Formats: sequence, C-alpha cells, structure tokens
Amino acid sequence: MPGGIDPHTHLEMEFMGTVTIDDFFSGHAAALAGGTTMHIDFVIPVNGNLTAGLESYKHKAAKAAMDYGFHMAITKWNDEVAREMEVMVKEHGINSFKFFMAYKGSLMVTDDLLLQGLQKCKSLGALAMVHAENGDAVAEGQQRMIDLGITGPEGHALSRPPILEGEATARAIRLAKFINTPLYVVHVMSIDAMDEIAKAKREGQRVIGEPVVSGLVLDDSWLWDPDFTIASKYVMSPPIREAGHGKALQAALSSGILQLVGTDHCTFNSTQKAFGSDDFRKIPNGVNGLEERMHIIWDSMVETGKISVTDYVRVTSTECAKIFNIFPRKGAILEGSDADIIILNPERSFVMGAHTHHSRSNTNVYEGRKGKGMVEITISRGRVVWEDGVLNITPGSGRYVMMPPFGYVFDGIQRSDAAYRASLRAPVQRGKASA
Repeated sequence: MPGGIDPHTHLEMEFMGTVTIDDFFSGHAAALAGGTTMHIDFVIPVNGNLTAGLESYKHKAAKAAMDYGFHMAITKWNDEVAREMEVMVKEHGINSFKFFMAYKGSLMVTDDLLLQGLQKCKSLGALAMVHAENGDAVAEGQQRMIDLGITGPEGHALSRPPILEGEATARAIRLAKFINTPLYVVHVMSIDAMDEIAKAKREGQRVIGEPVVSGLVLDDSWLWDPDFTIASKYVMSPPIREAGHGKALQAALSSGILQLVGTDHCTFNSTQKAFGSDDFRKIPNGVNGLEERMHIIWDSMVETGKISVTDYVRVTSTECAKIFNIFPRKGAILEGSDADIIILNPERSFVMGAHTHHSRSNTNVYEGRKGKGMVEITISRGRVVWEDGVLNITPGSGRYVMMPPFGYVFDGIQRSDAAYRASLRAPVQRGKASA
C-alpha cells in the first residue's frame, strides 16, 4: 500500500525554552521504521519573519532521510508578512499557513490577525490551519490552577478543558465562513471541537478535521500518575482528554467527519520535561507518534472493523496528499508516482516502547502497548529503507516536496462567492434624499 504521510510534525523545533529532541534524521528514522514515507513540518518564523524561518528550517532539513514538505506558521501581521506569504506560495511551494489561537504571549494571534490571515490565504489559494484553543481563557485557567496549589501535570489538563477547544474551533469556523475560505483544524482532541466541525460540515462548509494518534487511543488518566516522569510525558496541547473522547473521535474518523490522522510528533526527553517539575506551565508540550501512527491506526481501527483497508490508506496517506495538492505523486501506487510503498503484515504483533523505538526520546507515551499489524518493509522512492527490522538510510537523501496552491478544497469557492454577491440585493439605487 502507499507509504504513510504525516501532516503534522515538529522536528528540531525551538519551543518553551528548549528544542525538540528529534531532528530531521532521527525523526525520519522513526517515521520510515513505522511506514511513513513523507511528513509535513511546521516552519516557525524568526521574530515574525517568514523568510528567516524558512532558511532556518532548510538548514535543519539538510540531514533529511525521506521526503518532506513545509507548512508555515503566522505569528504576527504587517504588510511585509503579507508579501512574504505570497513568496512562500509562489516560489517555495508552501500552500498552508497555521495560526495559533493559544500560547498567549508567544505564538498566539488575535482575531483581527486571524481574519486578515484568512483573507490572504484565500487570495493565494493556501489552506488556513488553526490550533484551536482560547488562549486568553487558558492563561486564566493556568493561573487558577497555580492559585489552588495545583502545580503538577494534572494542572495542564485542568487548565485547558474541552470547552475552550470547542469555543476556539467554533470561532475559527465562523470566521472562515465569513471569509468563505477552507479551514483545517489541527489536532482535534475533544468531542466539543469535533461537534463544531460536524455541524459546519452538515451546513456545507469546507472544514477539515485532523485527529492525532494520541487523542484517538489515550486518555488523560496518565496525567494523574504520582510519578512526575510518567505523568509529564503525556503533556501536550490541546491535552489528551478524559476517557470517552477518544472513542468519539474514532467514530468521527470512521464516519468521515474527521478526515486524516496526524501525530503532532513533538518530542522532548525526560530531562526537558523536568523543566516544569514545580510548575506545569513550564513542561515542554509534546508527545511522540511518527513511528507508531501506522501501526496503532491499523490495530485500533482496521483490526477492530471500524474502518476498511481502503479507508486506512485514505486516512493515513491519500487524503493528505489530496488536501495538500501532491496527489498522485504521493499517496498512490500509480505510474508516475514516487514509489513510496509499504508492506504491512496484519498478523504480525508489536510491542511499543522507548527501548525499541528510533526516536531520540527516552520516553514513549505508548510504552508497553501491544497490537497487530506491523510494517515489515518500507520503500522510499523505489529504494528499500526498512526491512526485517533494519534501517538503511542516508542523511541528505530526502527531498523537499513543493506543494502547489489551489488544491481541491478550493474547488467552487469562486462560484460560491458569486452566488453570495448575487444574493445581496445591494447596493440599492436611491434618489437623492430630500431635505
């Protein structure tokens, strides 16, 4: 079947006073061992400058061992950022821009910036993406927990409940509807957010929902573990939710409400996580998943009969390729495609853990997880890179994949704009008002 494509990763990312432990080589080793042959990483601007951010990530990706693409985050707004967005799309093959509605004081954007960004994305044929949490309320929730003396990892989940994810998701959806541009909601972690996406899709709005593996199969009970090292490794944002949310997200994935599965692979080791041993607000946010995604989705969704093998290929590869306008080069086994292929043995069992994974992290949120469905062979652009538990990869062998604008999610936007203008019954022609 086609190799997996992970739409959501953070390799060698500077975040919360440190840098994610996996770079573009160790992260790619993990991905290829797990059957993923391409990923799309998020470029973070340097002091708001997109060009500087891209140059930094190009340098980081020089050691790439598999193909990759870039999304671009937008963290401030001015005429220069708007100009740079055009350059990113037209010259550098970036067709998606992410807006953080959380992380107040660092990455978070205002509604005004989000509106301008949505409008610019629409004009460029670029997909707008949002991290949907109410950052102002999260900051209030964090301080509330500290005031109550709750400083451990459980405070992370308590400070940013599902209602704040649902509110921000609803707000982003409505702003995108106002602009009439497609919207991609990253790491959907709660029923609250999923319900808003389902409602919008029922009304015909172009909204894409991306769950991540951790949100589909884990619950937040781990955050209450008395061992800080164990509890802290599960800290990510939005948080892993209470039992019940994951099952609902699985159902939404199987029914098509949610469309593709990412990982938000953003790994820190236990030493880095310990930065927040006295204050959960300082725990670097992120979990692993690049190596585990294909196996877990097979075991939890295909093996249980929740999705078909065809749907497995769709949610792990093909849909991502189509959304980001690189199909059929990626996400398919066809003449002219890149020959990214995996062979998965549905009868072979696996046991996951930090002692066997290829990530540089010394922890794994899926520690001890057992299941069926193991990738035995991974082929990247026609070359066998993983077979019988052995990697054969070379730093620098990965290629950057240009992603053109105006993917299928933009089909019909101009016609719907025309229909909207025709419905206005305005401007009304009036005579000059009498005194």
